[in-house]
Parts: sequence; C-alpha cells; structure tokens
Amino acid sequence: MASLVVEGDQLVVRLSTAEHLESLRGDVSVPLSSVRSVEILENAMGAIHGIRFGTGVPGILAVGTFTSPSTRIFGVVHHAERRGVRVTLIDAEFDELVISCRDPEGVAGSLPVPPA
Repeated sequence: MASLVVEGDQLVVRLSTAEHLESLRGDVSVPLSSVRSVEILENAMGAIHGIRFGTGVPGILAVGTFTSPSTRIFGVVHHAERRGVRVTLIDAEFDELVISCRDPEGVAGSLPVPPA
C-alpha cells in the first residue's frame, strides 16, 4: 500500500512493487513548499477523475496519473481502503495527490501544511 512520507524538504509517495507496475512509474516526490492543503476523504475513489495513465478497474482500483482539462492527479486508491487523503499542490508536477489509507487523520496530521 502506498504511503506519504516526509524526507527532508520533499513529500514522497512511496509505492509498493505492485503499485510501481500499476502506476507505470516510480515513487512521486514533490517539494514541501508546494503543499497547500491536506483534506481527509471519506471516498477516495470519488476524487479520482480524468484520462488514466496507469491501472484502473472501476470502483476497485485506480493507480497512476489522471488528467482532465483542469487537473492533473496522481492517485493510488484501492477499494479495501475507501478513505484517504487529498494533498493539494501548486508549482509541482501534479495538482493533487489522492492516496487511500487506513488512518487518514493520522496521515493528514503528520504532514506539514502551511497556515491558512
């Protein structure tokens, strides 16, 4: 299962071996200075939209890059973990990171977010 970790001045999405294959890419790193907000999602799958470059099974699995006219999302969402977090970014490769997880409150609390 993917995890969000802070390494120095980077926020890193660590992928499992299977997720590397499903996403057709390696781990994703973005500067912490690009993080604008973190939101807890009750339905992480519902936050994924756009044309997929990666692996997807509707309602079951969404892993990879999802592009729409207004947003570029990197997502790792599995049906077994319905809840998750959305990290909103600026000046980064992606506009959002959407990651499903067992403890979205704990994950959100562990990420440095600039004051509003």
